Amino acid sequence: MSAAAPFVEGLARREVRYQACTGCGHAQTLARHACSRCGATTLEWRRAAGMGTVYSSTVVMRAPSQAYRALAPYTIVIVTLDEGCRVMGHATPGIAIGDRVAAGFFEFDGRPLLRFAPASDDT
Repeated sequence: MSAAAPFVEGLARREVRYQACTGCGHAQTLARHACSRCGATTLEWRRAAGMGTVYSSTVVMRAPSQAYRALAPYTIVIVTLDEGCRVMGHATPGIAIGDRVAAGFFEFDGRPLLRFAPASDDT
């Protein structure tokens, strides 16, 4: 099983998952065998609330493969989740750095993907 399997399985269940170190509490989204802060190997997968703030945003005009040409142009963002780690995903057009967003999901080419949208005031 791939180290990223719990993250991908979470997407299929409409969940954003991240690793948390049981030693120091550090949150990380990239699947690792040890904590990137303290080096402990006591990591567990947790479910994020799906809320965050846009850290970076770009619009992809030229798709990297034939499959993604159907989506172009599309927005890709890096979001700092409220749990403290960052995750990359698609976003609705017009999303900007600093915007509060909520995670959503969509299927493309047989795979579940993240898509962030503006957070409503009651989220």
